[in-house]
Amino acid sequence: MKTYLAKNDEIKREYILFDASEAPVGRIAVRIANALRGKDKPTYTPHVDTGNFVVVINASQAVFTGKKSKNKKYVNFSGYRGGLKEQTAEQIREKDPERIIQDAVWGMMPHGRLGRAQFRKLKVYAGSEHPHEAQNPTKVTV
Repeated sequence: MKTYLAKNDEIKREYILFDASEAPVGRIAVRIANALRGKDKPTYTPHVDTGNFVVVINASQAVFTGKKSKNKKYVNFSGYRGGLKEQTAEQIREKDPERIIQDAVWGMMPHGRLGRAQFRKLKVYAGSEHPHEAQNPTKVTV
């Protein structure tokens, strides 16, 4: 039996729409990361980008379980002395609600050249409006 390896010209990419309203952040991030990598397809090949384009709407309504919205810290370091910034998930949600979903998905992606290319296919929007209606995205429920 021969092993199937996907080729770049054989890959068919679709647009998938995830609605993050009232969904736990970690649960939806796993589904998004798998769709970006192509792990939900039978033609998955680890070293080839076989994933789909993913559009996430209502990112501002995604929820954390327990007390994570108050206790979870997002840390940024500029590289300079005194340049360490810590913010809670509530503060991030007020300022940039898309970042919560993006950070959760990025943590589940491979951190190399292929992972960065796959991550670029992710589009996150805080509200229910998005400019990808012409692509007829397939809606997935979580």
